[in-house]
Amino acid sequence: MLMDHPNWLKQRANLTPDRMAVIQGDHKLTFIQLFHEAKKMAGQLKSFGLRKGDTAAVLLTNRMEMVIAVHACFLLGVRIVLLNTKLSMAERTYQIEHSEAKLLLTEQPFIEKHRGEQLARAVDIEDVQNAACPPVTEIESIHLDDAATVMYTSGTTGRPKGVMQTFANHYFSAVSSALNLGLQEHDRWLIALPLFHISGLSALFKSVIYGMTVVLHQRFDAEEVLRSIKDNQVTIASVVQTMLSRLAAKVDSCPGSLRCLLLGGGPAPLSLLEECKRKRLPVVQSYGMTETCSQIATLAPEYSIEKLGSAGKPLFASSIKIENNGTECQPGEHGEITVKGPTVMKGYLKNEAANKASFNDGWFKTGDIGYLDDDGFLFVLDRRSDLIISGGENIYPAEVEAVLLSHPNVAEAGVKGVDDKTWGKVPHAYLVADSHVAEEELSEFCKERLASYKVPKAFHFVGKLPRNASNKLMRHQL
Repeated sequence: MLMDHPNWLKQRANLTPDRMAVIQGDHKLTFIQLFHEAKKMAGQLKSFGLRKGDTAAVLLTNRMEMVIAVHACFLLGVRIVLLNTKLSMAERTYQIEHSEAKLLLTEQPFIEKHRGEQLARAVDIEDVQNAACPPVTEIESIHLDDAATVMYTSGTTGRPKGVMQTFANHYFSAVSSALNLGLQEHDRWLIALPLFHISGLSALFKSVIYGMTVVLHQRFDAEEVLRSIKDNQVTIASVVQTMLSRLAAKVDSCPGSLRCLLLGGGPAPLSLLEECKRKRLPVVQSYGMTETCSQIATLAPEYSIEKLGSAGKPLFASSIKIENNGTECQPGEHGEITVKGPTVMKGYLKNEAANKASFNDGWFKTGDIGYLDDDGFLFVLDRRSDLIISGGENIYPAEVEAVLLSHPNVAEAGVKGVDDKTWGKVPHAYLVADSHVAEEELSEFCKERLASYKVPKAFHFVGKLPRNASNKLMRHQL
């Protein structure tokens, strides 16, 4: 049985009240100020009907109010579902319904789109902040084995699965990261990744656990980020491949304060890593996923040159094993990456079939392919054989194919990733379809049902799709 912790924000505000917690442009909050703002919002959310044990869906962009809202919900004892702002209305509606969220906390323009929804009461964050603030008794302690957050990730079947991340998952993720990257007195962590992604959200928990400042950006802009690194003396920044390549194109050498560019979201091309090496950009490769509460393997700084291209070794409390048909692989042998440790999710929400299929004796089967070298360093070959990673966003072909097959003129559909200089990979669709259907029509059809980054960038019409003897689509032959 895991022990309880004092509420993280309240404890941090008590320990180091005057340290800077969050900076976003000219808006700055110390930890004690953040606590007071969160406690006030907790009372306001209570006036909208939220109670301990409820679930709230959060559909907000990167803004100070989202940071406050996350901590406000924890002060109330409310579980949070983080909704991707890029998803279509249908995709978000499913997640709200499946998670049984009692309240949808959002902003313009999303508020108008969800106003008619009966699944959860949609409220504007600004209306919440203007509401009366009744007295609230904050939750003094948190149970580490309770689910704190839920993030939905599409399975290979295309059906979204709710990843239950516990307070323990988040705590051990923060501690393990510090044991690997080190923790310095003046560390400041820049986040331009969305807070609805685990790579962004995890920095908020590191902030209160470490007593560290988060420098928050609404979105990624290379020039603004570089200016912010200098002005705010940023020491660490989380990036994905597209962000890293744009930053590398803008600089000739590393900014003075920066000691780590934590790279996630899929393997980076060796040419980009070598460019960063020449420019002395301190890239630290990592491997992780929503189910492991961010990084579970990271390349220690002292091996960044010697093991260029590796995702490193497992973090201190975690284990990694490569398996092939249930047998542990030898060094250099390719197989499925399986992981174990306290950062691995509690399970998928209301999905026992997926939980049973994903775990084996406590080991989580990632579906990703990789190998360990003779020294035990992990090399990731592919993020699931069919998964497309586009600008750090995961795209599952089966989900896109299901939408295309719902079009009356499409008989068969296959989707695969194609190399793209800007996004790493983009989806292309291969169709057996009625000759009367136009690409523009299919594109619009997808845009109504999918997030924009999931919409195929090209449509190829073919006579038949490659299938094996079991009639299973062989995407690698598209």
